Amino acid sequence: MLGEINMDQAIESRTIKKVAIRIVPFMFIAYLVSFLDRVSITYASLGGMDKALQLTSSTFGLLAGLFFITYFLSEIPSNIFFNRFGARKWIARILVTWGIVTFVTAWVNSAGSLAVCRLLLGMAEAGFFPGMILYVCYWFPNKQRARYIALFMTAPPIANALGAPAATWIVQHDWMGFAGWRWVFILAGIPAIVLGILTFFYLPDGPRQAKFLNTDEKTWLISQLEKEQNEKLVLHPVAAHKGRVPVKGAFKNKIVWQFAIANLVWSSGLYGITFWMPRIIKTLSSVLTPTAIGWVTMVPFLFGAVVMTLIARSSDRSGERRLHAAIPQLLGALALIGAVVSPSPLFAIGMMCIATGCLYSWSGPYWAMASSMITAEIAVVGTGVINCFGSLGGFVGPYAIGVIKDTTGTLMSSVVFLAVCLALASIIIFWVSSHNKISRVAAAS
Repeated sequence: MLGEINMDQAIESRTIKKVAIRIVPFMFIAYLVSFLDRVSITYASLGGMDKALQLTSSTFGLLAGLFFITYFLSEIPSNIFFNRFGARKWIARILVTWGIVTFVTAWVNSAGSLAVCRLLLGMAEAGFFPGMILYVCYWFPNKQRARYIALFMTAPPIANALGAPAATWIVQHDWMGFAGWRWVFILAGIPAIVLGILTFFYLPDGPRQAKFLNTDEKTWLISQLEKEQNEKLVLHPVAAHKGRVPVKGAFKNKIVWQFAIANLVWSSGLYGITFWMPRIIKTLSSVLTPTAIGWVTMVPFLFGAVVMTLIARSSDRSGERRLHAAIPQLLGALALIGAVVSPSPLFAIGMMCIATGCLYSWSGPYWAMASSMITAEIAVVGTGVINCFGSLGGFVGPYAIGVIKDTTGTLMSSVVFLAVCLALASIIIFWVSSHNKISRVAAAS
């Protein structure tokens, strides 16, 4: 008996390690590239795009957020196609098309043409993130899920951290008759196209197609995932759909909507900080050059990547999801208020680091909790619904900040709005988890 347990543990350890090495680095790189494409407009704005296209703060916020309108509208259809065509083909399609759109954005000559490109980019990229969440569920049992979600989701803060100094340097240099801000779009688009082509040959659709696993490893992984799915069907019974995606069932599922609303307010804070962080840093100190702003902007995002990973590991070890997702958001809201009332720029930047770390810590435990409460049939559309509302937050956050700044004349009042978003996210996730049964995964299981 003891020998069988040890053998199972050895197979588990070996299988998860192989899967992590094969899948997670790819997901990280792909998500990093996606975020570079999304936020390239931020650094183009700092580098002269606003002046060239005659954009006000509210217009910039609107254009930055337009991406999320078509992203929102295209999200659920894209998720259905993901399920129909398989991860390999559909992720490759997403990468190539968004890379082309970003590349073409370098030639915009008005606010109108930039708006069209932002709308097309949202349509091209729709389905990528919820597809990645689904893909994690294809490969990792629930008890390991938060840490691996967090590992690939360190890409956004690292993309912002690495992209900030690089992009602020690029926008200050003109090459071949092209303004530096235009080169930001060119250099952000090319990696996505290349990665999309590579994806078609590299990415397996799921464990059954995984040539890098032997028969014992495939059998163990598939049996574990099927066992978890059967347990969720007992907790949340649905009709058997035999390959048909239950779209109506997902839209009627109250748990899906509760997580969607939580994601909406949290994403408003996330994308507000993402698109406005360089300007917030600039507001905190009048002596920073554009290059210095890029380097300082690195710090909060790198801190966010570290905190995200630590919180996710703690959540997996304890099996606890709710507190790991909710409490850091309250602390983040307080830190943002601290940045507003700070007596010195250095203290304010420190508060922004804490706020960013708390903000990013949400992802691992939140998505692990959501995936443990939603069945696989519902998840195909349900994760799309949840992320759709997150994408609406991507429109609301940047645009609201621009409007508040133009109305009040100061960016610091907009930071208070971000604090409210994080506090609301915390309150909602407490409410959701207290009204629904959560599958708790013991660390020793």
